[in-house]
Amino acid sequence: MELDLYQVDAFANGPFSGNPAAVCPLDNWLSDELMQNIAQENNLAETAFFVKEKNGFHIRWFTPTKEVHLCGHATLASASVLFEQLNYSDDVIHFQSKSGLLRVRRADKLLQLDFPSQVAIPCDAPSAITQAFGKAPSACLKNEDYLVVYEDEDFIKNVEPNIALLETLDLRGVIITSQSEEYDFVNRVFAPKYGINEDPVTGSAFTKLIPYWAEKLNTETLKAKQVSKRGGEVNCELANDRVLISGTCTLYMIGKIYI
Repeated sequence: MELDLYQVDAFANGPFSGNPAAVCPLDNWLSDELMQNIAQENNLAETAFFVKEKNGFHIRWFTPTKEVHLCGHATLASASVLFEQLNYSDDVIHFQSKSGLLRVRRADKLLQLDFPSQVAIPCDAPSAITQAFGKAPSACLKNEDYLVVYEDEDFIKNVEPNIALLETLDLRGVIITSQSEEYDFVNRVFAPKYGINEDPVTGSAFTKLIPYWAEKLNTETLKAKQVSKRGGEVNCELANDRVLISGTCTLYMIGKIYI
């Protein structure tokens, strides 16, 4: 069996930036075990698989160790493959997923994700977070991930957390964030439980970051940067119970999988 494989840098302004994702279009679903093995072999933060359906596509995402219910950058990468490589002609792509209906539309030179908002709820900061980062946050909230707020942008950019401690937490991962001088906010994301010590640019994190900062800054449109080593800029908008997350993609590689 041969399968097409694309590697795309999402939320990237050119090659070697943003977050790389593998994209594997399918005619029919493979077994969960096989898709997980492919994701492990690719060894990227996410591998996306999608299958054509009557009214769009069904999409699933796998890290090297687990399937996840929502992934932004690999959805953006999948839409880029459909628009730019597979000649998808409509301006909007509808993806069904384990997180419900997701849409990606062409928006000028950007691709815009339309995702459900995931409002994070205030909570006490677990001791493992304070210990891992060596500093108590000014606020801690949770949803699918912990959302941890600090006052110092330089701290966000430079901190090197204890990954082993973060791996003990009960949620998927940890998002750290602060206001920024150049952007509305900056952030980083750590998900060692899912085989991702630090993710370069995390679309799903913005489903929590956007409602938080939109309320704090009293605006529905924001400009952000995930300040990982590769880094990526993200245009953000709160639209009632949805978030719009926009960026660009760069194709890095086209290949074949032989199984």
